[in-house]
Amino acid sequence: MPIHLIALLVVALVSGQAPAPAPSAHDQLARDIYRELVNINTTDSVGSTTKAADAMAARLKAAGFPAADVQVLGPNARKGNLIARLHGSGARRPLLLLAHLDVVEAHKADWSPDLDPFVFVERDGYFYGRGTSDDKAMAAIWVATLIRLKQEGFTPNRDIVVALTADEEGGNFNGVSWLLKNHRDLVDADFALNEGGGGEIVKGRYLLNEVQASEKVYQSFQLEVTNPGGHSSLPTKDNAIYHLAEGLARLAQYDFPVALNPVTRTFFERTAELEQGQAAADMKAVTKNPPDPDAVARLSQSPYYNALLRTTCVATRLSGGHADNALPQLARALVNCRMLPGTDPKEVEQTLVKVLGDDQIEVTPVGQAQPSDPSPLRPDVMIPVERITREMWNVPTVPTMVTGATDGLYLRNAGIPTYGVSGLFEDIDDVRAHGRDERVGVKQFYESREFLYRVVKAMCEE
Repeated sequence: MPIHLIALLVVALVSGQAPAPAPSAHDQLARDIYRELVNINTTDSVGSTTKAADAMAARLKAAGFPAADVQVLGPNARKGNLIARLHGSGARRPLLLLAHLDVVEAHKADWSPDLDPFVFVERDGYFYGRGTSDDKAMAAIWVATLIRLKQEGFTPNRDIVVALTADEEGGNFNGVSWLLKNHRDLVDADFALNEGGGGEIVKGRYLLNEVQASEKVYQSFQLEVTNPGGHSSLPTKDNAIYHLAEGLARLAQYDFPVALNPVTRTFFERTAELEQGQAAADMKAVTKNPPDPDAVARLSQSPYYNALLRTTCVATRLSGGHADNALPQLARALVNCRMLPGTDPKEVEQTLVKVLGDDQIEVTPVGQAQPSDPSPLRPDVMIPVERITREMWNVPTVPTMVTGATDGLYLRNAGIPTYGVSGLFEDIDDVRAHGRDERVGVKQFYESREFLYRVVKAMCEE
């Protein structure tokens, strides 16, 4: 074996990531777009999604898309959103391919010394950089897919619309919400493909490919106790901090009831087939009516499974008092709830009041919850995804509900069913989105590109 190949093999073995084959022309195009996107700072603080959107618009126009079909729109100069359209026969309503261009904040000092979050690096079988996994891989793949379909002369049975948007990670001008309010006609679709799904790698083995068809609903509540206070040398049992602390301790011990929806029920049914022993038995048992309480208790020890089973509320912020030598006149806490779809926020508020068990603790909603009903598991979505997943990896496809939130929330509320489908496999023990040294496997990125190309084409020709 040549020395340079031996060296590559050694590096791969040390890093734990198998060396990727030489990229195809399609892979190389996607990589070039990916690199360009990662190298553009799109944070809310100092970045610009407009710069990234303009760069993608230039690539599409260079590939032959007319200017009328490639638009950059936004509420201000920094918050541009790209909308691009490949026209089809019109036999079916459009397919929307969504990804967000913005990324969470990142500081070079927080990353490894030889990495810069806004400099794309390929090393040891991985692509490094802020947004490599969330969500510029998908943005790059959608642009590369649209260009490939154009070059192939493919005429879809429906328009294919790519939307690359701003402020999914936070900011004042969420791109999807803004587009729906101001340019609904440009993004209206039969259904959308978005982030939120992906493949799981467990101990080096591809286990399953997830399709996100549901997500929890975000709602925070402020807890507040007021008190006349006084001098700390004359303490009493009636203390604002004590009232709040004792209420929070009761909340810490409380579990909301189990409630499965069609997506989470299917998740546990299909995942049970991949597990063995007690875990498999417990997953089957929680899908019964009523669910087995012992199985629920065992599964709830996993934060992920616990979050899939029920609404959760957790204290995330705490403050109290105003001076070292004074009894506290005010104590506050913020409790963040992730509610199951269809849950009434007022009922959650009433449950909190009951569990806290102290009429001195005032509970007030912070903002207004945005409902997000699950998207139906449509055959025209699930069948091609399942088929292509089997063809590429021979693993099952599992519907899932994400415990966080995506821009699918806005689309679902606008009547556009949305599915998190990426085919981007990651090690479940090494997920770095939003974190230090964010990265994606080179092999996995190229596989995702091919998977999504096949999925989009299948959904537009059958």
